[in-house]
This record gives sequence, structure tokens and C-alpha cells, in this order.
Amino acid sequence: MKTFDEILQKLQDSFKGGKVELVNTSSQHIGHNNSGMHLRATIHHNDFKGKSTLDCHRMVHAALKNEIGKEIHAITIHTSYD
Repeated sequence: MKTFDEILQKLQDSFKGGKVELVNTSSQHIGHNNSGMHLRATIHHNDFKGKSTLDCHRMVHAALKNEIGKEIHAITIHTSYD
């Protein structure tokens, strides 16, 4: 099972040269679900330029495909670029 720090590192590796912020919001969901972390990711990376919000979110989901549904129960994603 991957830890929060390992998931953060995976996002940083997937979006090199960008700015990645990851926040564990699981404490806001106590009693809701114990099957994984609730996370909020804010990623600023130029690979998002010219892409729709949906495509940007798909890129983040692709980077975390092995963790979503396991270590990650829910993730809120915010993307931006220069």
C-alpha cells in the first residue's frame, strides 16, 4: 500500500517541471469511508495547455491509475498552466 508521500512523489515524477500540491482531506470525511484517502491535488504544468479540463483530469487519473480505488478513495483535481 502506498503512502501519501509516495503518491505525492508519483505526481511530481509524472508532472516534472511543474508545481504539485497534494493535501490529505481524509479528516473531513471521518465516518464516510475507510477504504482509502481523500485527496486534493493542485497541479500547475504546461502540458495542460490547450487541453480541456476533462483531458487534464484524465492525465492525472492516468498517473494515479494504480492508486485510485485502492489507496485513494476520492481525489479533487485542480489543474492550470502558464
